[in-house]
Amino acid sequence: QVQLVESGGGLVQPGGSLRLSCAASGSRFTINDMGWYRQAPGKERELVCVIRTGGSTNYADSVKGRFTISRDNAKSTVYLQMNSLRPEDTAVYYCNVKASTYYTTTRDYWGQGTQVTVSS
Repeated sequence: QVQLVESGGGLVQPGGSLRLSCAASGSRFTINDMGWYRQAPGKERELVCVIRTGGSTNYADSVKGRFTISRDNAKSTVYLQMNSLRPEDTAVYYCNVKASTYYTTTRDYWGQGTQVTVSS
């Protein structure tokens, strides 16, 4: 099993910044893609961005140029730097990791979610 622990959410004013972190732990696991999703009230969960093993990234159009995803493979951690935040970025943000273990093939693991609220 792989456990994910998120941190870094909170309340921020429009135009402000936040940095989310998601650390993976477990035994005998190999991480592939790492990403962030978000779900706003009354809406479906949507992909925000993803970073692959080789470092390539993809972003939703709504966050391009404002959000940056990065990863530290030595720490099994993925980060999301969010700048120029807007009220429409308000959502619960979920970390997603695709990983395999000694006992299982590659599957999705999810963090517990962290609330990001952008409001004046």
